[in-house]
Amino acid sequence: MTQEALAERAGVGVRTIRGLETGERADPRVTTVRLLADALGLSPEEREDLLAAAVRRAGGESRPDESTGDESRPEGSAGGGGRPEDASDRPEPDAGGRPGSALHETLADIAEQLAQTVAARWQREEEQRQVHDPYPLPVRWQPVAEELTDHWANIRRLPAGGTHGPMDLSGKLDEIVGVYRRIPSGRLVVLGRSGSGKTILTVRFVLDYLKSRGRTEAVPVIFSIGSWDPTAITFRDWLAAQLTRDHPGLAAPGPGGSSLAAALVETGRVLPVLDGFDEIAGGLRRPALEALNATTLPLLLTSRPSEYAAAVAETDVLTSAAAVELTDLALSDLADYLPRTTRKARGGALPTTAWDPVLNELRKQPHSRAGAHLAAVLTTPLMVTLARAVYSDTPDNDPASLLDTQRFSSPEELEDHLLDNFTATVYRPRPQHLPDSGPRRAVDPERAQYWLGYLAHHLTRLDTPNLEWWRLGCGLRRSTRTLVTALVICLAIGLVDGAVGTLFDSLEYQLADGLAAGILSGLLFGIAYWFMVAAKNAAVEPSGVRMKIFGREGKTRRSPLRRLLIGLLCGLVFGVGYGFVRGALNGVLSHVGLPTVLAVGLGDGLIYGLVFALAAGPAFGLLALFETPLDIRSAVNPVSLLRTNCRTVATQILVWAPAFGLLVGLGSLAVIQPMAVILGPVVWNLTAALKLGVISGLGGAVGYALSLTAWGQWAVFSRIWLPLTGRLPWSLVAFLEDAYQRGVLRQAGAVYQFRHARLQHHLARAYGSAHVLRRSPGPGRGTVA
Repeated sequence: MTQEALAERAGVGVRTIRGLETGERADPRVTTVRLLADALGLSPEEREDLLAAAVRRAGGESRPDESTGDESRPEGSAGGGGRPEDASDRPEPDAGGRPGSALHETLADIAEQLAQTVAARWQREEEQRQVHDPYPLPVRWQPVAEELTDHWANIRRLPAGGTHGPMDLSGKLDEIVGVYRRIPSGRLVVLGRSGSGKTILTVRFVLDYLKSRGRTEAVPVIFSIGSWDPTAITFRDWLAAQLTRDHPGLAAPGPGGSSLAAALVETGRVLPVLDGFDEIAGGLRRPALEALNATTLPLLLTSRPSEYAAAVAETDVLTSAAAVELTDLALSDLADYLPRTTRKARGGALPTTAWDPVLNELRKQPHSRAGAHLAAVLTTPLMVTLARAVYSDTPDNDPASLLDTQRFSSPEELEDHLLDNFTATVYRPRPQHLPDSGPRRAVDPERAQYWLGYLAHHLTRLDTPNLEWWRLGCGLRRSTRTLVTALVICLAIGLVDGAVGTLFDSLEYQLADGLAAGILSGLLFGIAYWFMVAAKNAAVEPSGVRMKIFGREGKTRRSPLRRLLIGLLCGLVFGVGYGFVRGALNGVLSHVGLPTVLAVGLGDGLIYGLVFALAAGPAFGLLALFETPLDIRSAVNPVSLLRTNCRTVATQILVWAPAFGLLVGLGSLAVIQPMAVILGPVVWNLTAALKLGVISGLGGAVGYALSLTAWGQWAVFSRIWLPLTGRLPWSLVAFLEDAYQRGVLRQAGAVYQFRHARLQHHLARAYGSAHVLRRSPGPGRGTVA
């Protein structure tokens, strides 16, 4: 697109486009940027990036708008959003961001962009959940006990001495925004048991609020509050951090040097919708509630009733907050909803469905054993959704089987049946596929349930809902992690040594040399991995590479001096061991006596020990200088973070391999000649130095990448060990993305989560029970507590 074409499409002047491209005008108005984004047809993420790049660090002096006075600007062109204002119409900046100031308008534009992104995201989420197919379940609520709400005078924001009775806050799903707007304090707590529809309500609240939102109103944003540690970070800082995680463009510098996300929070342009107060660790709920009470921010909070009541009993209710509780679905709701989710039966004067016999049983015999069990189960949107997925979306399944009391003797068995069949249903073969995504992968339902069960069991062991790809190996014992890492490194370096070495020596000699190098490397890297990672029961988190060694780009994660010392020690140990084995091997091949073999081995061990120590120390320290912590919270999704870290590891290998290889090769030439004076004649030449440098550079890079980088640990466990042992599929990324598309998982920034906590717990329990049965002792065997 030419400058003229873009100017005409955007409704700005050609001189404006030319100035932006050449850098003469580096501070465009936000309105101009939005017109350009519309003209270019950018995606919401690209619009965010473009807008963030154009925002100034602080609200400084205004400058004339780029488009004014440009004679080449097409007359009357609106460009999809109106003409940018003339400089004379622009209000003077105001440091406080008050209405009418340039800063206020800038933040308002950014909030508008955030609103569009949030609306697009949750609209897609509703479509994926089939919330409107055929219509949303009738989620309703009622007021809670008075001890769980604040004084009504506080809720109504009445002055001292003012009294007033309670407000009627009952309603249903499509009335949630109206109910919230009637609360003067703007603080509402929504309580509901597992599967009662709290998440559906929050999504609907956000979408409906955005439809009626004015430009000056706050943007509702859903936050999973379970990840907040109130003892480590303040509430406002946590909100800003979560915003930058989900919307990386808001990490750009804002007024006063803070980020745009922090500016939006501080100026009240974000309405926090806090989902899952019950997911906060038990010991942190009281400080969390106290921290929320220390703010006056309007908010909507969801929680299970018992967890919220326990936190209130320890401290106090949420200040100025009204509270409601979601009610169970009624039989009339089921009668209206379930028949419309499946096709009509053939024949008969009146249209009927497979659900009609079940609903008739519930109407006519509500107190029968079968009717009571099923009615007790189908009281939450989660269970109704599962029943719909298992029976309405699968024509071969008859819902009348839910009334079989011999098969399901209790409501709990019915729930387990629906949860068991949920995965089988979503993974059943389907001829159709998602638009623009190609054919959906065929996955065996039993294997999928087993793999998901392992992932759920893994999350239960780590006591977290977040499925982080770099921690998938942390579910194994520390000794297992260390042994597996050492074994993989042993095989990898042995293959590298054997393959590259054949370019210089015979195959037989390189097989022995590769075996020795692989075993010693695996042992050494295994020991280093144990002390640096496994012994701490930690994970190697993703890191980045900074291009400047010195500057204001953040501190390195690890101390270069500490890395230098570790490198010196590891290089010395490896060099002594490798040199001894290599020298002894040469002595054996030369058919000399045992004393000579030992002497040659000790001499070579000393030489190689010095060479590898002087090479590994500086190379290891150099990596620490280039390494910088990576803000995991700013990742858009797990796959993008994995790819980013893969590129980081590739960069580290490009640094490590040449640096270590050169230091080994040149170091061998520099060390061997002086050592020859002490140890006697030593056979060494440029070819031998080249061989040792190439093999050492490649082998050292492979060992470092596999043991001390997040991507390497992902490769060792998620791509090799766990699939090899059958606990996960070989194509794990494809499996996780497929599970996300099928609605089993959801994405929350850099991590996956099970879409329903109840489903995660069920899968984990089923997986654990299966393994207990497998490991249960036979007759005559004892058990260990």
